[in-house]
Amino acid sequence: MSQYDYDLFTIGGGSGGVRAARFAGQAGARVGLAEKGDLGGTCVNVGCIPKKLMSYSAHFHEDFADAAGYGWTLHSEPTFDWPALIANKDREITHLNGIYQRLLDGANVSLHRGFATVEDAHTVSVEGKRFTARHILVATGGHPDKPQIPGSELGITSDDFFHLKSLPKRAVVLGGGYIAVELASILNGLGSDVTLVYRRERLLRNMDADLGIHLADEMAKKGIRLVFNASIAAIEGPHAAEDSVKQVRLTNGETVAAECVLFATGRTPNTRGLGLEQAGVALKENGAVVVNENFESNVPSILAVGDVIDRVALTPVALAEAMVVVARLFGKGERVMSYQNIPTAVFSHPNVGTVGLTEEQARKAHGEVKIFKTDFKPLKNTLSRNTERTFMKLVVDAQTDKVLGVHMVGGDAGEVIQGFAVALQCGATKAQFDATIGIHPTSAEEFVTMRTPVA
Repeated sequence: MSQYDYDLFTIGGGSGGVRAARFAGQAGARVGLAEKGDLGGTCVNVGCIPKKLMSYSAHFHEDFADAAGYGWTLHSEPTFDWPALIANKDREITHLNGIYQRLLDGANVSLHRGFATVEDAHTVSVEGKRFTARHILVATGGHPDKPQIPGSELGITSDDFFHLKSLPKRAVVLGGGYIAVELASILNGLGSDVTLVYRRERLLRNMDADLGIHLADEMAKKGIRLVFNASIAAIEGPHAAEDSVKQVRLTNGETVAAECVLFATGRTPNTRGLGLEQAGVALKENGAVVVNENFESNVPSILAVGDVIDRVALTPVALAEAMVVVARLFGKGERVMSYQNIPTAVFSHPNVGTVGLTEEQARKAHGEVKIFKTDFKPLKNTLSRNTERTFMKLVVDAQTDKVLGVHMVGGDAGEVIQGFAVALQCGATKAQFDATIGIHPTSAEEFVTMRTPVA
């Protein structure tokens, strides 16, 4: 008999935690998992999945308008039912929660419901019950921040957004990252009058500069009001009704009236109250667990993956990190984690897709680069009155001809970029892009037909 109750005890039932627990269990390890909320974590419950479903819903108003150019006539004005969308979304989320439960059951993982705390290097307590484990994995994710401003309690975060009882007539969104532009696009598409306020000069500041600039232009054409170089100074209004009018005072002196104020100003790792510091685990200033390349903390039996380590806050990254941990602890240790060429998509309207280095990063790392760009009206928009334009960009090493970055703003950008991410992972050159036959007529073919560098 082992001296421990479990070989692995995972704290957190989100993407990384469930993946690690499941595959460790399938490898024959005795695994326990603690989760106080719904299984699936942020991604399933208040992130990727509901956001994408609601993004689909918000796109339909443009689809209805575009259809007229293709000969379709709607004999009555389309109407939108917010409660129906939320109810259908919730039904799908409940279905996914059940799938996660069945995955754990199938891998013989013992699920413990409740808030877990770490007592020492090998002991976890869940609602008063103590368990010992050879390895403890922290996969508790993160939570959205609220700025410290007067009246911040009158605003909501992305977690709250997915449970609004009604669609606000007017909304102010604070932030310029992917969550801000996605939720602003959803609200705008469903009929809200949206003002997006951002303290910097361009959107998506961690991505290639041209992406944020092009996206801002397209969002403005769709009716979203963008206020740059400003923030919210204070919010005033009644606390009672969800749809009551708030007065939002901006730092530029302007006041905006809105029924909803949504903060999308960053996320913080969920480590408060876990007992990690008492167990001797080193944390960053923001609470993130400090780990090495094997995802071990300074207490080697305590590991961490996902948003709680504050490296790359993406679900597929958390899954990959979890697999590295399982391979090292219960396999042959053959997996390694690379953070290079991680593709990502922003489900704004229009979508953004990107993989590899930005132009700025490439110039710093490689010196001389070649830049290829194109900006065009996609074929789908030629018969409609839709003015949305697609933007594409390639960043190429001038010395080696290797493609360093692929960037896009336009319809289904995430679907397009996924394939090009494989090419970058394989070290594709611009000559190989040029030698690839395009699929005509598609937007994606532009990536293999750009011939003349612009810089």
